[in-house]
Parts: sequence; C-alpha cells; structure tokens
Amino acid sequence: MTGQWWLDLLLAIVGGLALAWTALVIALAVAGPRGPLLKAALRVLPDLLRLLRRLAADADLPRGVRIRMGLLFAYLALPFDLVPDFIPVLGYADDAIIVALVLRSVVRRAGIEAVRGHWPGTGDGFAVLCRLTGLPVPRSET
Repeated sequence: MTGQWWLDLLLAIVGGLALAWTALVIALAVAGPRGPLLKAALRVLPDLLRLLRRLAADADLPRGVRIRMGLLFAYLALPFDLVPDFIPVLGYADDAIIVALVLRSVVRRAGIEAVRGHWPGTGDGFAVLCRLTGLPVPRSET
C-alpha cells in the first residue's frame, strides 16, 4: 500500500489539472465576446496582433504592459491551444478571446490614447477594439 503513493499523487495532479482546465474553458466562454462581437473580433484579429506588436515595442509604456504582451505572444506561438480546435465555437475562438482579455488589461493600463496612436486599422476596427475592451467608443470612430 505504501508503494502506491506515487500513483495517488499522479492521479491527484492529473485531476487537479483537468479541473483547472475545465474552469478555464468555462471562464473563457463566460468572459469572451459573443455573437456579432466575436465575429468582429475574429475579423480584426490581424490588426489586433499588429497593434500588440507595436505596443510591445513602445518603450514609453509601462513594463507590465509589455510583459503581458510578451506572455500573450508566447501563448499564441505555442503549437497547441487551451481549447482543441474540434470543440465547436470555442475551439477556434479561444485565441481571439484570450487576445481580447489581454487587450482589456493592456488598454486599461496603457491608456486609450497610446492604443489609438498605434492602431494600424480602420476607424471601424478601432470601434470594435473599444467594444472588446469595454471602453466607450469615441464619437469620431462611430
């Protein structure tokens, strides 16, 4: 019986990881954009990635912002996703959802002016960015 402690430990670790992964998937489903906003987020994803690269290169921004973006780029570069692609809706949308969540944090920390200054896309795309981050859409962008 005492030789089986490693098996119990392994099962506990695997069970804990499975529980944490399930909680993360549920959190992504609840916190992520839905319906038309999710489609709009997927449509502006290339502009969002260029924006993040530009913000990451801006030495005037706080270090915490650049660290968040570096971690996001590392996640996006991984060959696997948190949610496998065969899971309907969330499988393909997990990257967009995670980008949106990081953007909320970055925009709130860096400020909307810095983000607008680095935005590579159209005014309509910037309005989508504002809706994704929970910020009011500037009148000139509507």
